[in-house]
Amino acid sequence: MNMHMNDAQQVAMSFLIRQASLIEPTVYAIRYQDIQYPQLIPVDTSAPEWIQSVTYFSMDGVGQAQWFAGAAQDVPKVELTREKFETGVSMAAIGYGYNLEELGTAQLLGMNLSADKAQLARRIAEEKIDQVAFVGDTGKGFTGLVNASTPTATTAPADGTGSATTFASKTPDQVLRDINGQLTGMFTGTLGGEIADTLLMPYSVMLDLSTRRIDAVNQTTILEWIERNNIYTRTTGQPLTIRGVFGYLDTAGAGGTKRLVAYRRSPDVLKMHIPMPFRFLPAWQTGPMRFDVPGIFRLGGVDIRRPKAVRYLDGI
Repeated sequence: MNMHMNDAQQVAMSFLIRQASLIEPTVYAIRYQDIQYPQLIPVDTSAPEWIQSVTYFSMDGVGQAQWFAGAAQDVPKVELTREKFETGVSMAAIGYGYNLEELGTAQLLGMNLSADKAQLARRIAEEKIDQVAFVGDTGKGFTGLVNASTPTATTAPADGTGSATTFASKTPDQVLRDINGQLTGMFTGTLGGEIADTLLMPYSVMLDLSTRRIDAVNQTTILEWIERNNIYTRTTGQPLTIRGVFGYLDTAGAGGTKRLVAYRRSPDVLKMHIPMPFRFLPAWQTGPMRFDVPGIFRLGGVDIRRPKAVRYLDGI
């Protein structure tokens, strides 16, 4: 009886290995449209897979060219300040499995195993990465794009209806002023060196701006008005990327208020380290009638390398 069970287990394992080789390429090819970090945060996978931490430098520079005589020696110089940071890298895991009965039934009926379990495992892994990318993980000491301590954070002017700060209480001109204030604040704060090309706001705020008209006559929405008249587009001729983010920004501001994030989306400004992207390990037998396929990935938090190129606006 034991020998028969061993044979059955070996056959089941062989069947699972063959099926996994068919399932996994399909699962890896899936792109989840509502997982936003790949489009909004530069990802760096260049570090060794098993590295324990990544060291980076936050840099800033000052200097000004001056008129200079040919016989002079005191050439004006730039000064570069660098602050060293280190972010840890940790491993997370999620997988799927089958029991002997499920594998035996599929073999008997000549059926391929469904990719549903593997797809769900990868989906959950992507959700975890998305969460760490935006809000970090307090247990690991990670901060995310929307709650880092180094960017400048300001509060929206309280000149809406009833002296409120929220966009919902303000006129289109006031909303555009507040948004342009973040873009120009970054521009002037870096002496023209940085200007935000990306704007993130709570999904509920973006929904309001995309449905509220300028006035009863004009059919243009406030969001369309902002897209055309923001200072980044007027300065560069390029469209400002505006995204509504669900959940992460609703309480990220001071006092649990809604937060707007303006930043330049470039790897020299910020990046997320994922030394080991999600992968499935070989199937293995975890019990008398149980077979599992583990999935693992290793990642760190979001490194904001140039804090002046990221700004927060709270109370919107």
